[in-house]
Amino acid sequence: MFSSRHPSLSKRGGIWGLCVLLLYTSHLSCFANFSHAKELIYKIKEGLPRGTFIGAIGVDLNLDFTVEPPFLFSLPKKVSGQFVNLNNTTGELYTSATEIDRETFCPYNSGGQGCVLSLDVFVLPQQYFQLVKVKIFIEDVNDNRPKFPVDEICISVPENAPINARFAVEQSAVDPDLGVHGVQTYWLVNDFGMFALDVEENDGGELTPFLILMEALDRENQAEYITDIIAEDGGTPPLLGAATLKIVITDVNDNCPQFAESQINVTLRGNATKGAHLARLNAFDPDLGANAQISYAYSERVPRDTRSLFHLDRIAGVIKLAGKINAGTATFYKLTILANGAGCIPAVATVSVHIIKVVTGPPAVIPRYIAPEKDGVVTIKESEPEFSPIAFFSVKNIDMNQRVDCHLEGSGPFRLVPYQLLKNEYLLETTEPLDYENKQEYELTVVAKNSRELVIKTFLKVQVLDENDNAPVFQQSWVEISVEENNPPNTFLTQLQATDQDSESRGEVIYLLSGDAPGIFVMDRVTGVLTVTTSLDREEKETYRFIARAVDQGTPRRESIATVVVSVQDRNDNSPRFINKDFTFFVPENFPGYGEIGVLSVTDADAGENGWVALSILNGSDIFMIDTGRGALRAKTSLDREQQGTYQLWIEAVDGGEPAHSCVTMVTVLLLDVNDNPPIVLFPQSNQSYMLVLPNTLPGTSITEVYAVDKDTGMNAVIAYSIVKRKGGEPGSFDIDPETGNITLKRELSIRGLYSLLVKVSDHGQPEPLYSTVMVNFFVNETVSNESYIQSLLTREAEIEVEERPWYKGQMTDGPERYELFPCQPLLIALSVTCLGLFFSVVALTSYICCRRFKKQRKKRSEVEIPLKMKNVQVVNRKLRQISNI
Repeated sequence: MFSSRHPSLSKRGGIWGLCVLLLYTSHLSCFANFSHAKELIYKIKEGLPRGTFIGAIGVDLNLDFTVEPPFLFSLPKKVSGQFVNLNNTTGELYTSATEIDRETFCPYNSGGQGCVLSLDVFVLPQQYFQLVKVKIFIEDVNDNRPKFPVDEICISVPENAPINARFAVEQSAVDPDLGVHGVQTYWLVNDFGMFALDVEENDGGELTPFLILMEALDRENQAEYITDIIAEDGGTPPLLGAATLKIVITDVNDNCPQFAESQINVTLRGNATKGAHLARLNAFDPDLGANAQISYAYSERVPRDTRSLFHLDRIAGVIKLAGKINAGTATFYKLTILANGAGCIPAVATVSVHIIKVVTGPPAVIPRYIAPEKDGVVTIKESEPEFSPIAFFSVKNIDMNQRVDCHLEGSGPFRLVPYQLLKNEYLLETTEPLDYENKQEYELTVVAKNSRELVIKTFLKVQVLDENDNAPVFQQSWVEISVEENNPPNTFLTQLQATDQDSESRGEVIYLLSGDAPGIFVMDRVTGVLTVTTSLDREEKETYRFIARAVDQGTPRRESIATVVVSVQDRNDNSPRFINKDFTFFVPENFPGYGEIGVLSVTDADAGENGWVALSILNGSDIFMIDTGRGALRAKTSLDREQQGTYQLWIEAVDGGEPAHSCVTMVTVLLLDVNDNPPIVLFPQSNQSYMLVLPNTLPGTSITEVYAVDKDTGMNAVIAYSIVKRKGGEPGSFDIDPETGNITLKRELSIRGLYSLLVKVSDHGQPEPLYSTVMVNFFVNETVSNESYIQSLLTREAEIEVEERPWYKGQMTDGPERYELFPCQPLLIALSVTCLGLFFSVVALTSYICCRRFKKQRKKRSEVEIPLKMKNVQVVNRKLRQISNI
């Protein structure tokens, strides 16, 4: 493979120089070698992404790319273009969009010849033509994991297999990768201390795992072993494949029959009837199948006539009387019984039969069974009520004067009682209901004894038949489960267990969920494993409560229930949330410090510490503070709207979870204006300012205006102007616009001199308007020639008469309250007349005094007009509204 895309320039320079020289000397000889096919070999890894560089054909052929016309490269096969792209001008090969999978491209390649992608590349145009054979070897990578042909491999091992015995695992794993990337070894997840795994390689290089026995087996102790077998390849990192390995221990006949009792004593009356039951032998073999089959037989030591007298059932092991006993010749029989098993030495038991001679004929007990009976075994259902009859026993062969005592031996809820008024008839019955779960079998003996002490015994076995009389019982009827929210799907919650004391299918329990269980919960019918199929969200639902049922397979079916409570534990998966995206609070200015501006409500859907929320101010904490508990926003000091009317704060809410979650909201505090600023008069600038007004100014002329501003806003900044007092001139000579402050002359000014108006500038604030006052001075004359005189007039303290139309005229309203102020109307009329008389007297006196003062002032003004007219005439041309500040 060429390891470099661009060889050394110095080496190539000499070659290209030689080619250029040959180009001018002999054109045909320079390119004569192009008629011969050349072969290039490259190597790449399988699965390379699109655009991976493979090789440069032109460079590797040492072609001169400076010739004219230039070289062109072409791939004639479309199939090759599926895996590689060829640059037609440079001859560079790259991988295409289709990744090359060696196992798919070369499915039958064993690795000996290698996986090759062959390409034919044409070098054009015709004068340079040559065919280039390109072989691209696809190298294997470890992209496949070993895989067993089956999911479960079963191997049978006899229990008597010797230690170090080897058993081949025929279903070995397959890995499509080659060489070291193929399967290299096998191992067991759990060897139980009994097994080991060895790997053998055959001539073809295939690996076969062998199971090696390390310890002796005993099927009767453990019949099978289940583990996982792992196949591992040699990649880095290695890839694994797994299958279940089930090792079944097969039975061998390594156990022999054994008798439960090797010595049995039986007493038999000499007059016992044929078919009387003597004994039942019981032998057992722990092996399985044919290895556990037992047959009973007499030993060769037992005489033939004795064998014919006592019949032995070869399968059941029951011994019965087969003939008539001659009590006069034999009083004792010894029966040797053999229990035979396949390939075993027989087990031996001895039955001793003692014959009791009957002188006058012993009583005979004849049973008549009411319950089902077979071979002396009576079966009765456990559901039968108390005093259920089992069998009748009749005592026969009794002399009339002979007294017989018949009673029952053996434990259990049974009794043998005389049946009504019939003599020598006895009824065997239960004394209480039977319970299969307490005891399944009872052995009873009916004993008949006459006055001569002759005893006859009849043996009886009672088997209790199981019925579905028990419901499954849960270990816990109340199951509480805690699971964290955001759990992965199919999370294990718990395993419910219930038991049923009944036998066979009546005791098999299946587990079901009742209809109130949400569909997200699933319970395995056999194991009782409870899982949740989806992720839980505590904020959506915190507690689930439903019923689980345990049902048996009896008829009728019985069931029990358990209450399952699933509590979803909280995780910090929710951020705090403000109830509003942002907050706006309106607060009057001058609001007292540490007063509550507003409350920021924030919630967190989590619980406990995850739901505790702390609030903090990200900006403006030097002015504002926030109460973390209530979320109350407060200002540390009183706020002034005129300094700043709006505040924007960023409030962060952080919960107490780990890691903590947070959110941020914006709070806008808007200060509402309070009427705390009186109007400020900007013009006139002082009470000492004056305005020159010509005497011939016509009424209706605007002579000046009062201009004021108020720092407040709204109605608190709406200004009203009014004249409250005057000095000089006749009443009503001047009028002021209450909205604009424009002062208009209403009457002709016939008297020269200084006029002063006290103007009140008031806002419309609530609850109490604020105001300022300013003195507006007019000097009525043609010119201003003696300013010192005017100054003296301005500084002189003199009373100012009240304007005839006060500033508040028109604002007073008459209402119903002006009537009936006093209960005595005549007294009110008398007082009104008296006050009017006094008022007219005062007005007359005041008018007289004012006329005298007016005459004096007019005389003074006429004296002043003479020096003023002597001044320079240019002063007359001053502006009518010039303002002079002294």
